[in-house]
Amino acid sequence: MRDTLTKLLALALGGLIVYTSAVGPFESLMQRSIFLALVLLLGLTIYPLGGATRWRTAGAVVDAALAVGIVAACGYVAMNHERILTELPWASPRDMVLTSVLVIAILDLSRRAIGVIFPVMVLIGLAYAFFGAYIPGPLGHRGFGPAFVTETLYLGDLGIWGMLVGVAATTIAAFVLFGSLLLHTGGGQAFMDLALRVSGRSPGGAAKVATVASGLFGMVSGSAVANVATTGNFTIPMMKRLNYPAPFAAGVEAVASTGGQIAPPILGAAAFIMAEILGESYVRIALAALLPAILFYLGVFLTIHMVARRRQLRVVPAEEMPAWSHVLKPARIIPILAALGGLFYGVLTGRSIQTAAFFGVVMTVVSYTLFALAAGIGPRQIAARLLDGLTDAGKGMVIIGVLLAGAQILVAMIGMTGIGVTLAGLIVDLGGQSLFLVSLIVGGVCLILGMGIPTTAAYVLVASVLAPALTQIGVEPLIAHLFVFYFATLSVITPPVCVAVFVGSGIAQTNWLPAAGEAVRLAAAIYVIPFLLLIYPALAGFGSWPHIVLASAQGVMFVIAFSALMSRVAVTGHRIADVLALAIVVILALTPGWLTTTGAALLLIGLYGYHRRRPVADRTSEAKARSVGTTTHGSRP
Repeated sequence: MRDTLTKLLALALGGLIVYTSAVGPFESLMQRSIFLALVLLLGLTIYPLGGATRWRTAGAVVDAALAVGIVAACGYVAMNHERILTELPWASPRDMVLTSVLVIAILDLSRRAIGVIFPVMVLIGLAYAFFGAYIPGPLGHRGFGPAFVTETLYLGDLGIWGMLVGVAATTIAAFVLFGSLLLHTGGGQAFMDLALRVSGRSPGGAAKVATVASGLFGMVSGSAVANVATTGNFTIPMMKRLNYPAPFAAGVEAVASTGGQIAPPILGAAAFIMAEILGESYVRIALAALLPAILFYLGVFLTIHMVARRRQLRVVPAEEMPAWSHVLKPARIIPILAALGGLFYGVLTGRSIQTAAFFGVVMTVVSYTLFALAAGIGPRQIAARLLDGLTDAGKGMVIIGVLLAGAQILVAMIGMTGIGVTLAGLIVDLGGQSLFLVSLIVGGVCLILGMGIPTTAAYVLVASVLAPALTQIGVEPLIAHLFVFYFATLSVITPPVCVAVFVGSGIAQTNWLPAAGEAVRLAAAIYVIPFLLLIYPALAGFGSWPHIVLASAQGVMFVIAFSALMSRVAVTGHRIADVLALAIVVILALTPGWLTTTGAALLLIGLYGYHRRRPVADRTSEAKARSVGTTTHGSRP
């Protein structure tokens, strides 16, 4: 019964998304209230209170009561959307009750779906709105009563029905549906096979396969943790089977899955939210994130390659490699190209992003159906596969929907109380207007605030509180938002609350602490990329082409040198000399100017030439000496 209800609700939610993507959304409050009602009701069926425990009967009663409250609260707004927006009504006791039920449903489903940390943060925000008047000093405010909070949260478009839920109900939902259908109609296995062919036979091939596959999945899935759980069940056992240390395997998968969140075109759904907050086009956000994402994956690939050569990690066996004829089979490639073609056609012809996603969905379904029928697959099996994709999309929308609804509550409280402006001012005062100090403080706080929270919600939080601190000292708003977004994203692999590492460690059956150490080392260069954006705004497209080329060259040289430094590559055979030479390249790469760029390039070329001229026997013996115990015990040298 519950499975049937889940599929029916997922079908209704998918139908709403497809219809409104094709013809345009309903009026804002109606679109958002209907979407949130379906998301919350679907969440009650996917995450039932009590689950399979003996408390399920009591849980079913609570779920039924919440379902009635959700329908009443969202239905009231949908039916009265015009009056709410035109008359701005005063809050009545009925409105306060409906608001309370809706907030409880959102927070409880957030707890069921992702854990307790995020709903507790939202509760702290609500408590601060009610009791902030009792806090002395600059963090206090005049205080707000239940009626005013209700009017802000429920009777307008600045609270629960604000911009975040609006983006979730249109653009993000359309892309989640597109991604889910693409993966369920063969795109997922095609990505994995392509990753195997591209990188499986190079040093550390299994780890590189994880990087490529997880990056491709992550661009579509929108969740680093879900990405680890999906691709990690294939890549981590493969690495362990080839005798890669278990902590290394878990760390690689966690970092690679995180990279998908910062890679265009979707950026884990943050691109759409960032575009709305900044008033920029989606294309501008995606282009600004392109070069930093390339540097991210360059750093991960280089680190894996250098560590693999030093530890003598094995390549993927030839018998496990899919043939190119199979990878590039028209029945596998054409549906993916058709889906992406539909998406890019919509973008390039100036359609809305959700309409572009609709074109992608249509091309995915049509191309898959045609090839499936040609292969002799029956209509019932085709429909079942598409329904599975739709159901999984519904599950993804539940997590995103409840998170963004909760984040919208928190953002509304931050705006209402003015705490964001206050904290930004305090950070600027603490940093003494110094770009380096302010950015260092902001980066550290982003890592803390993002811990235990999914990427999109973490970005919304830090963008509201911390991005203004950077803009106050003259940083371009887009650069400031990319800066805080990167650090909020990296929180999922940063100890002690490194959720992506926990999931990867569970699959690898290893202790999370050494896995976190491997993840931080693999991502070491990535922690500096946000600072590169501050030093070289041209990496995000600001400036002329010569500036962009210069910034790109300096970014590449920094990543190469820093990755080699963190990988403990034996360039000269003398550790101190290696560290000094690579540190000089890092410093030159971080110093703007053509002269420093030329110096860094010449030094890197010289180091590489010297390394290549050293006898192979010396390099091999050093690699073996430094990897003693690593492949067997999984400890870092």
